[in-house]
Amino acid sequence: MSNSHIAIPSILKVGKGTLKNLGNYIRSGDMDKAVIYFGNGLIDMFGRDVMESLKESGVTVLEYRELDSIRIEDIVELAFSIDNKAQLIVGLGGGKVIDAAKYAAYLRKLPFLSVPTSASSDGFSSASASLTVNGRRASVPARMAYGIIADTDVIKSAPEKFLYSGIGDMVSKITALYDWAYEAENGYAVINDFAVMIAKKAVNSFVRTPFQDIQEDLFLRELLDSLAMSGVANEIAGSSAPTSGSEHLISHALDKMLEQPQLHGVQVGIATYLMSKVQNHRFVRVNTILTDTGFWDYVRTLGLHREDYERAIDMAPSIKPFRHTYLHEEKYRELAKRILREDAVLQGIFK
Repeated sequence: MSNSHIAIPSILKVGKGTLKNLGNYIRSGDMDKAVIYFGNGLIDMFGRDVMESLKESGVTVLEYRELDSIRIEDIVELAFSIDNKAQLIVGLGGGKVIDAAKYAAYLRKLPFLSVPTSASSDGFSSASASLTVNGRRASVPARMAYGIIADTDVIKSAPEKFLYSGIGDMVSKITALYDWAYEAENGYAVINDFAVMIAKKAVNSFVRTPFQDIQEDLFLRELLDSLAMSGVANEIAGSSAPTSGSEHLISHALDKMLEQPQLHGVQVGIATYLMSKVQNHRFVRVNTILTDTGFWDYVRTLGLHREDYERAIDMAPSIKPFRHTYLHEEKYRELAKRILREDAVLQGIFK
């Protein structure tokens, strides 16, 4: 009989005004020496609140600076320049700085505190980082967050497109889980039932949340909590399979093809609806949440081209050749392209 050990965050604080308590959360873990990395332009926006909170709590800031690079060479150099007295690395901002900070923490074997300023994806809670390696975006191992601090007032201050991205990324767990089950049925994967349970609870809790406006605190808390749970599901599974399936392969293909791809979660949300139709699984629910949140209204303003998505469907299997999602089979790729052309909802969003 073997024991299983998984890393989960020790701190999860989601709500109004949590940023001003950052120092207390750090001290609750018996730490008082921190390095803080801010996203580009965020010191001006949030630096005073952060530094005052840490000073009042007796936390010494050994270094603070803004980060904009996600080149792996830059992050390695950064990591090994960190003061040896550091007990914690804090990443505050969007995906870039969170990925850079968590990878630096991984290299230095230090706890990582994730402070997202937008709810654009589940990256703030995952144990992987999207960095530039040899000129291309690649997913590399990183540090599961020791803590996640998400201030809903801060999240509201971000452009609304980031919320649409988070909505798209969250709803994608529906098709990702179905792909994982399909792989297992065909002998290509082994399901971890506990990871499935966590990911399923996360997405179902989110899509059933009552709301009038996506800026409501309850809606934002549910979105952030559910995205955080997704990271835990991946940690349990030891892979991204519970939360990333064929819909993510389409988005990754678009990233490779397009000079200016859309936000990750926006591409994923569109692909989730498409794949839910291919799978004939919960597509009404997916369409309802994307309609009611205003996701589709936003997507219609983007001037997307159907041909790009057709090419991405064909490229999808090559993104992760070791997987076996629906799109790894030609008959389902052909079905997906036919749905792209014929589905009434999709006809309304493409040029």
